Amino acid sequence: MDDPAPRPARSAFPWLVGASQVVGLAAVVLTGVWMGHYHGGFAWDGSGREFNLHPLCMVLGLVFLQGDAILVYRVFRNEAKRNVKILHGVIHLLVLIISIIGVVAVFDNHRASKIPDMYSLHSWCGMATLVLFCVQWVMGLLFFLFPVASSWLRASYLPVHAFCGLALLVMAIGSSLLGITEKLLFSIMPTYSLFVSEGVLANILGLLLVCFGVLLGYLITREEYRRPPQPEEESLSVHFKTLTEGGSPSSP
Repeated sequence: MDDPAPRPARSAFPWLVGASQVVGLAAVVLTGVWMGHYHGGFAWDGSGREFNLHPLCMVLGLVFLQGDAILVYRVFRNEAKRNVKILHGVIHLLVLIISIIGVVAVFDNHRASKIPDMYSLHSWCGMATLVLFCVQWVMGLLFFLFPVASSWLRASYLPVHAFCGLALLVMAIGSSLLGITEKLLFSIMPTYSLFVSEGVLANILGLLLVCFGVLLGYLITREEYRRPPQPEEESLSVHFKTLTEGGSPSSP
């Protein structure tokens, strides 16, 4: 089947994908530089250096890798759907593992430092994002990777699953921005307004996260970048239409 996307859109696609990866990786690197250079690096000892793993893991996992997991359906748009599903699920598993490490790190540090947990807006939004991400991942396994649901349920849930994926990326970026602001206010509140280097670096990190979200949102929502229908997807669509409009689905 010929790709229906206009030629200018096709030619812009790899540049937009490349730009998203450069921006996303820059955000991860800048987070590492912020925590490494200004806050002493990383460790697993209950100290502030263990806390430093939290922002790095969340930016790497819930933002950058989660965005890439969604993007694989655009990048590998002509590959077998089953293979792309597996890649999508594996990347999301990495997101889950990295994010759990990040959350355990911050709770461990709070426990060792006698700091209360879950009182800030950042912590509420971040925990809601992680819990909903876990639900979304389990639902994806049950509906698509190892489908136990009927074709009708899968077809009904697919647009919800796609919307929730993009919504969770927005929530992760929003939670990260709240976390950046909270960390700066705790660390350099007396000098933040003086444009000190740490504050400028963290602000640039926030802008990079916003740019990453905008680029991913554009790539994901543009109709001409969508995956062209494959035989298995057309079969599912026909099955859904038949069940909703009456009659019985024809045999493949």
